[in-house]
Amino acid sequence: MSKTWVVTALLALSLALLAGCKKDVPVDGDPKKDAEDVPKGKVADANKDGEPKKDGERKKPVLHVKYVPTPEEVMDKMLEVANLTDKDVLYDLGCGDGRIVIAAARKYKCKAVGYDLDPERIKDSEANKAKEPKDVQKLLSFVEADIMKVDLSGASVVTVYLLRDVNEMLLPAFKKMKDGSRIVAHNYPVPGVKPDDGFPLAVQKKSGFEARVYRYTTPIKVEDD
Repeated sequence: MSKTWVVTALLALSLALLAGCKKDVPVDGDPKKDAEDVPKGKVADANKDGEPKKDGERKKPVLHVKYVPTPEEVMDKMLEVANLTDKDVLYDLGCGDGRIVIAAARKYKCKAVGYDLDPERIKDSEANKAKEPKDVQKLLSFVEADIMKVDLSGASVVTVYLLRDVNEMLLPAFKKMKDGSRIVAHNYPVPGVKPDDGFPLAVQKKSGFEARVYRYTTPIKVEDD
């Protein structure tokens, strides 16, 4: 048998095998599925970091601001100037670990609700709530929600530690709050709105830096009016 005949036979066998192969590459190792048969959501739906979203995996929320805890001394002043009583209902927008909400319920015996879009912050808040006495826990609620979609009509006090532009986006919701409600802001004012007389207040922090606390009483006074 000549070498030429062997080479020719091998080449013919290779071509035959290639002709019998499927052109489309199977997806997820399943030879029965072509690419177009895969549900689009499983591959095309990607999370914030650009990685394909696994079945049952939640997308990371796009937060309005990065979480920075309010120092205790600033928190105490915010609750003080809110003039809280046990008849009030406080909403904290972007509640973080729940410190403002819990302090309000513990010290002033008022109902308090914390809203945050980050599920990890809600977990932190719930864990801190569990450390409180039962009578305080009954006053507390934490809700995973976009603060821009929260109905503020049920609150008599709203506390915020947000950026100026986010406060400005909340202005339509602030305007719908019932008369006599208080909006208390840490460091960042509500643009275009006149704060109550005597505000902002300066608060000395333990770090040595100074914070500012703003208060607005509804109906809020728009500076352009």
